[in-house]
Amino acid sequence: MSQNNRNSERKTGSRFAASFAELKSTKTIAFCGVMAALAVVLSLVARIQIGNYVRIGFSELPNILVDTMFGPVAGGIFGGALDILKFIVKPTGAYFPGFTLSAVLGGLIYGAVFYKRKITLPRVFAANLFVKGAVNIVLNSFWLYLLYNRGVVGMMPARIMANLIMLPIDTALCYFMLKGVQKAGVVSFERPARA
Repeated sequence: MSQNNRNSERKTGSRFAASFAELKSTKTIAFCGVMAALAVVLSLVARIQIGNYVRIGFSELPNILVDTMFGPVAGGIFGGALDILKFIVKPTGAYFPGFTLSAVLGGLIYGAVFYKRKITLPRVFAANLFVKGAVNIVLNSFWLYLLYNRGVVGMMPARIMANLIMLPIDTALCYFMLKGVQKAGVVSFERPARA
């Protein structure tokens, strides 16, 4: 194994370990609570439902902020817990654990891509593209198929169109939110320079 591969594995492992350590802080837990409340409110008031299978909303922004600030482990746990909380607050049909798994994966992906890394527009676009493609379109469509036993082909055009429409919007919102929080000095997302 090359030296670069070993260094990359160490960085990834240390990033996950650091994210796990974030869970021990009461400030982290308190901040996650505030972000969970904001996400629940946004899911209730800032959401557009198109048919039974397409939902456009902005409640993922607090999730992304938590994923970025506290990493993939904290982000994944937060995403899963928030999915269950949103279901308790406003159930939309029967509870299905597949969507909770999707929320956990989204938190893991955003956390792995953004945690302690420089926030750039290409990085934000790539993360949003991957989550929308792999999680929203593929995985969530599979969950809908299992849940409703309906043909995936019929619902896919609307789901793909909604995600394509939201991709540049979510990318811009995410980028400017993270840059704004960083510029305000609330948090530094980049790893401190070594002396």
